[in-house]
Amino acid sequence: MFAGAPKVDIFPSLHTLDIPHRFPRLNMVDLVYWRDVKKTGVVFGSLMVILLSLAYLSLISVVAYTSLAVLTGTITFRVYKNIMQAIQKSQDGHPFKTILELDTDLPSEKVHEATDVIVSQINSTVSELKRLFLVEDLVDSVKFGCLLWCLTYLGSWFNGLTLVILAVVALFSLPKVYEQNQTQIDQYVGLVRSQVNDVMSKVKAALPIGNKEKTQ
Repeated sequence: MFAGAPKVDIFPSLHTLDIPHRFPRLNMVDLVYWRDVKKTGVVFGSLMVILLSLAYLSLISVVAYTSLAVLTGTITFRVYKNIMQAIQKSQDGHPFKTILELDTDLPSEKVHEATDVIVSQINSTVSELKRLFLVEDLVDSVKFGCLLWCLTYLGSWFNGLTLVILAVVALFSLPKVYEQNQTQIDQYVGLVRSQVNDVMSKVKAALPIGNKEKTQ
């Protein structure tokens, strides 16, 4: 039924997330699709350790302990390298010289672009919320109300941090699962979408006020 349908990319926004070229290249798409298992494992593992730590400790404690662990590691490595240089009588210099010389300043043009995007998203979100809460379209507002009602149950089952942890796990698992089973998933998504569209068409037909033409 859906054999000839074009494949849908469920995660299109991931292709636009890239670190500026002045930093070591770290492509978000490569991370979530596990192109480099070692890099993805480090990033995913670090995120999960931080999030699970936040579940049991305060933010200040997590930041302090993480920073202390990093500082202990760098000091130990620096002392070790100094001792080895003294024993071997080498002139290798500072062990973190390459990183210290790395340009980590945020490019102003990128900051301005990001700010413009954020402001645009905020304005769009505020306009959409105003439209929904003030019932510009009855059907859309009813759907929004159903979503809020579902969120009340979701909030009773999970707290915010648990949802963030689940989101991170989903981010690093669902894209790979989708890539490996794209044809089957697209078929099911298309079937569900057609069923939802049919239901919404019947709802709109039953509530003609929701489709009322806007007055001039």
